[in-house]
Amino acid sequence: MTRALKETDREKTAERLLKSSANKFYDPDVDIDWNAPLVDGKRYIPAHRSSLYGTKLWDSLSEEQRIELGKHEVASVATTGLWFEILLMQMLLKEVYDEDPTSSHAQYALTEIADECRHSTMFARMASRIGCPSYGPVPWLRRLAKLMPSISYGPARYGAILVAEEVLDRLQREQMNDPDIQPLVRMVNRIHVLEEARHVTFAREEVTRGMAKLTKKEIVYQQFIIALISYFVTRAFINPNVYKAVGIRPRDGVEAALNNPNWQGSVQWAGEKIMPFLQESGLVGKPGMYFWRKSFLLPGKR
Repeated sequence: MTRALKETDREKTAERLLKSSANKFYDPDVDIDWNAPLVDGKRYIPAHRSSLYGTKLWDSLSEEQRIELGKHEVASVATTGLWFEILLMQMLLKEVYDEDPTSSHAQYALTEIADECRHSTMFARMASRIGCPSYGPVPWLRRLAKLMPSISYGPARYGAILVAEEVLDRLQREQMNDPDIQPLVRMVNRIHVLEEARHVTFAREEVTRGMAKLTKKEIVYQQFIIALISYFVTRAFINPNVYKAVGIRPRDGVEAALNNPNWQGSVQWAGEKIMPFLQESGLVGKPGMYFWRKSFLLPGKR
């Protein structure tokens, strides 16, 4: 009876999300003016969210170089987000493969995949429009990530989705409300934030339901795998090659960023909404603590 009730609740959530998706969604091809000129002097990210803000390298840059670095950093985050959304779509398709396609749950998963397809195209177009390459993750991580749909399952799979989505969401919410940020970047962020709110609801409920079904041994694995994936997600946001745009050797830029208390603090701040949920759900535990701290999402020795 309890299990049947849970399945009923799952369907009710999916039905509600399907209605919301039908009532309010965006088409970036229509809702964004891609031909509008960029605004001279406006930033692409707030200065204090740059990976180098507060370092000696940052102090050595002119104001124009700082804006240029931010432009490449926002392109790096966007194209890394695109990469992760492609992985997310693979994982959701794997879930749907074993589901009853007539269920609301399966149909919402397909709806989310459609949303992510549009978001991926939108991120790619933004990077191109502002004149940046598709950075994405470094090559070795791109190859390694092909294992993700195979090694992750259940709560850790949805939990990793939440880490990527909610960390990005918090950064984007700040940017979309900042009048000093380029209008194009603000609109891209606004569309992503509004549509991702549904995805977050869907994934959070899957984590809660999934954790209730696991054995103690399975929980240990889940705790390790989500921490590992989250570590790679946060480290992938800034591709080392962005520093070349302002004449900084990638190795030097990465070293400065990883040791920069301001950047570490930005990542931890961005994770403040999702980490308490993951801790309460039981997905944060000793098996993954090393990687949680290395990811900067939790305080402690890194």
